[in-house]
Amino acid sequence: MKYNWNIFLQQESKKDYFKELKEILTLEYDKFVCYPDKSKILSFFQYCPFSNLKVVIIGQDPYYKENQADGLCFSVPIGIPFPPSLRNIFLEVKNCFNRKFFPYSGSLIRWAIQGVLLLNSILTVRKDSPGSHKNIGWRIFTDSIIHVISNKKKNIVFLLWGKYAKEKSYLINSDNNHYVLKTSHPSPFSANIGFFGSKHFLKTNFFLQKIGLCYICW
Repeated sequence: MKYNWNIFLQQESKKDYFKELKEILTLEYDKFVCYPDKSKILSFFQYCPFSNLKVVIIGQDPYYKENQADGLCFSVPIGIPFPPSLRNIFLEVKNCFNRKFFPYSGSLIRWAIQGVLLLNSILTVRKDSPGSHKNIGWRIFTDSIIHVISNKKKNIVFLLWGKYAKEKSYLINSDNNHYVLKTSHPSPFSANIGFFGSKHFLKTNFFLQKIGLCYICW
């Protein structure tokens, strides 16, 4: 049987940290308003099967305002205004490909189904309380995802934006010909010191075409 996300989840679910994480999440969602909706916590798996994976983008934790978090890092549902970091991402895409307009929607499902894993390091958050779930076990889980991808796949593009994402580089197996690109975070506080002009979207597509894979329609 080929490796897939269900196998990964079966293996992780047997571990003590994951059992504790599930118990904490049950309490958190019962007591507080938390995002994203329970049904969307693992939606990055749903839209990007392991077999289809080409690119990994690592975020920190979900948006903490109402109706923003959809389970994909940096993404928001259709009809929701673009948060500042997402707007800067779209601006860099626009400049990379000389486009005249921004996309009509901030939903990045269209990226995910092309093979882009949009992975937050922390997968849930309390409403209006950024970082509130950073110590409940999610980082063990998502580090395991990066580790599995790094060791079981070859030629994956890892886009590490900002200090937090860059710190995950130690999880990436240098023997598997992965392509690791690093720059500043797309936040308005740091986009001007590396993210703008980094051409990561162009570089990703050049690499994918070089190894015989279809480029991403960003």
